[in-house]
Amino acid sequence: MNREADLIDVWFDSGSMPYAQWHYPFENNDLIDQAKCFPADYIAEGVDQTRGWFYTLHAIATLVFGQKAYKNVVSNGLVLDKKGQKMSKRLDNAVDPFETLDQYGPDTTRWYMISNANPWDNLKFDLERIAEVQRKFFGTLHNTYSFFSLYANIDGFIPERETAIALKKRAELDQWILSELHSLIREVDAAYEDYEPTKASRAISDFVQEKLSNWYVRLCRRRFWKGDYGEDKIAAYQTLHECLVTVCQLAAPVAPFYMDHLYQDLKLNTVSVHLSDFPQFKEEFVQSELEEQINTARSLTSLALSLRKKEQIKVRQPLQKMIVPVKNSAERKRIKNISQQLKGEINIKEVELLDDENSLLVKEIKPNFKTLGPRFGKDLRSITQAIQNLSPKQIQQLEDEKSIVLRINGKSIQLEFTDIEAYFKDIEGWQVAQSNGLTVALDMKLTPELVKEGLARELVNRIQNHRKDSGFEVTDKIEIYLKEEPQLQAVVAENKSYILSETLATALTFKATVEQGIPLEFDTIKTTIQIKKLKS
Repeated sequence: MNREADLIDVWFDSGSMPYAQWHYPFENNDLIDQAKCFPADYIAEGVDQTRGWFYTLHAIATLVFGQKAYKNVVSNGLVLDKKGQKMSKRLDNAVDPFETLDQYGPDTTRWYMISNANPWDNLKFDLERIAEVQRKFFGTLHNTYSFFSLYANIDGFIPERETAIALKKRAELDQWILSELHSLIREVDAAYEDYEPTKASRAISDFVQEKLSNWYVRLCRRRFWKGDYGEDKIAAYQTLHECLVTVCQLAAPVAPFYMDHLYQDLKLNTVSVHLSDFPQFKEEFVQSELEEQINTARSLTSLALSLRKKEQIKVRQPLQKMIVPVKNSAERKRIKNISQQLKGEINIKEVELLDDENSLLVKEIKPNFKTLGPRFGKDLRSITQAIQNLSPKQIQQLEDEKSIVLRINGKSIQLEFTDIEAYFKDIEGWQVAQSNGLTVALDMKLTPELVKEGLARELVNRIQNHRKDSGFEVTDKIEIYLKEEPQLQAVVAENKSYILSETLATALTFKATVEQGIPLEFDTIKTTIQIKKLKS
């Protein structure tokens, strides 16, 4: 190494980087003169480089070539501690980057930092949030791949050896998730193109956690479980495989190591995800109405499950009915199409759709004085009276259009939706929830028949856990032995075929004593259980 004697200024040297790195003009002239490597697409550095490097690059490029040195600049913010204070030895709040990388890995750390805040904003660095990203995003993606690989290996599914099943021949859920996938490709591609990696990583996280894992895989489990290796099962494998491969390609710029490893696990005879082409958006895969339909199901499910949680009624406990008010024929058709999904997800027997004018669910409103008071002052009393006198049709107009004009004291007053609080009257034995223009009412009354069915579902859950703890394969057939217990015997008598089919059991027998059994307790049931694997 030799010290350079001919030194003008360090910033001049730095500003000459675009040309000096190619030894221009002594060689590689075409890279600069023919604009192959100049100007740069973007440059990234800390905000402290604004007057130094960012400026000097442009100054030299303008002086020598009469043009700018780069097209875009990303000016990084500062990394602060989780309370928003600057990290320093004095405050003892600095995080050791090498310990963090050793514990969580570079991909998790990078994904957390990029998805948590825009690169140009300051970042409050919190190790607990990195662990959350590791668990929620990477853990969910890994579990989704593990689910796929488990059943694909059982069935001998090899993507490269199967003829692709046409989109229209695939199940509705396949078409939906592929539509969401291509909407994601469009969104992520646009975000990267616009230097918005935070938007891209958040969109990918939401797709993996909420749409792919929490909805598609969960609702399609039976298609992978069932023994028949036919067109529907192959379509499910192909759909899930395509989603996983595409996620690897979309996420690779942010998580290069994990995505490369996963990509090579998914593809035969491949070198690296970084040598593959970026996914191409295909308009023919996008079905906006289907996306809206399924996402309505997700929203209604979330509302209904929040009511269950509020009343502390487990999802395994069936309920009789859910009521959903609808505003128009299009919404009625959309929700009617997803009624079977709603029944399965919320565990209810009936979904009833009501027109808005139906008297069963009565909507009431009250003034929001926090917004009305500062705006209307002396007219507040008159406006409050007008709000209380709004008709159901006017209330609906206010909800749909977010504003309405009223004539009060000879003046035209524009009332905003935020100026009121709308809610439904409670119905005895029911719970009501609403959000984003959707409302659900859930019948919370439990009949003896519903209670028995709930206990049957709890029993299935305990048997499945016992299978897992015993190290049985998912395809193993079993026999079940239970110690006699009157309440449980009554439950099994009415739900035996369901219990047998769910647990892959050929027989369920009650005995006075169950030797080598283990205690089994849930709700008010106390018994003993033994399961035996049948020889194949």
